[in-house]
Amino acid sequence: MKKIISVVGARPNFIKIAPIHKSFQKYKGQIRHLICHTGQHFDEKMSKIFFDDLKMPKPNFYLGISGGSHAVQTARIMIEFEKILLEEKPDLVIVPGDVNSTIAASLVAAKLHIPVAHVEAGLRSFDRKMPEEVNRVLTDEISDYLFVTEKSGLTNLKNEGVNNSKIYFTGNVMIDSLVNFMSHINKSKIIDNLALKQGNYILATFHRPSNVDEEENLSQLIEVINKISKVRTVVFPIHPRTRNNINKFGLSKKLGNSVIILDPIGYIDFLSLTKNAELVVTDSGGIQEETTFLGVQCITVRDNTERPITTEIGTNHLIGTDFNKAFLVSKLILDGNKKPGRIPELWDGKASERIVEIVYQSLFI
Repeated sequence: MKKIISVVGARPNFIKIAPIHKSFQKYKGQIRHLICHTGQHFDEKMSKIFFDDLKMPKPNFYLGISGGSHAVQTARIMIEFEKILLEEKPDLVIVPGDVNSTIAASLVAAKLHIPVAHVEAGLRSFDRKMPEEVNRVLTDEISDYLFVTEKSGLTNLKNEGVNNSKIYFTGNVMIDSLVNFMSHINKSKIIDNLALKQGNYILATFHRPSNVDEEENLSQLIEVINKISKVRTVVFPIHPRTRNNINKFGLSKKLGNSVIILDPIGYIDFLSLTKNAELVVTDSGGIQEETTFLGVQCITVRDNTERPITTEIGTNHLIGTDFNKAFLVSKLILDGNKKPGRIPELWDGKASERIVEIVYQSLFI
């Protein structure tokens, strides 16, 4: 029996590992798939709800590492995860995405000579000021299997001189989860519960440090959300980081009456809000992909994106960090200037099956 440990720490990780865990059940008698939750997202509404919604089993290991600087968090995860690897001696460690849990687990496994598989490899924003970019580049460098979601990932890894034998174009596991749970998403009552009209509201999400960690930027962001809300109702589920900073800077009273403020919500309800929105305004990475698959217009308030396929053929509008431009582009889209968009190659709900088959072939044949 082969043993594999997948490491999760933040909301996007759960979404990526859930379909992989499901696909491993095909080989239940030959592969034991275990899940380690580092605790990086420690807010229950950002963690437990997502495990429940995605029908993931209770993690086999929970490290309880939360808070602290990037160095402290990464170091603590490494210390605790090393104990698990020394005890369990897995045949493979799978790490998704680009968070601190990703690089921490990869480093520990690599130094113990345990093969590492990186799900969502090759994505690049080319902005080293983003901690996620550093995590991506370093994780790819020390991984033995690189599972790529879009063609830009193949180009980036080739340009970095990565051996082609490590690279696999498998598609996007985030889309697998979306496809797997579409019937549940369609049954969600959140639109009715919030008295929203399908296709007649805007969904907003923000959590990037560049947008929410400085008082001036966060204040400008709130002003633009208020301005947009005068044209359409805005639904704003607030990330814990963003809420903490709103409270810290005393900005909570600045949010207008036309903005529906929500605590973080589960995967199913959030995707229902996304699917039925007229427009999504965000700084998230994964939401760019989900909106492209769903054919929903998306404005990304960032200077760059590591997911260029969403702007090249998808419905994503990358507009930079000029908040006033966010309002102007929103108005244009609401007036009918929309990208037609199409679904990228291999975003077909079967990426996890391809990944698990590659792993199986490698371990047993």
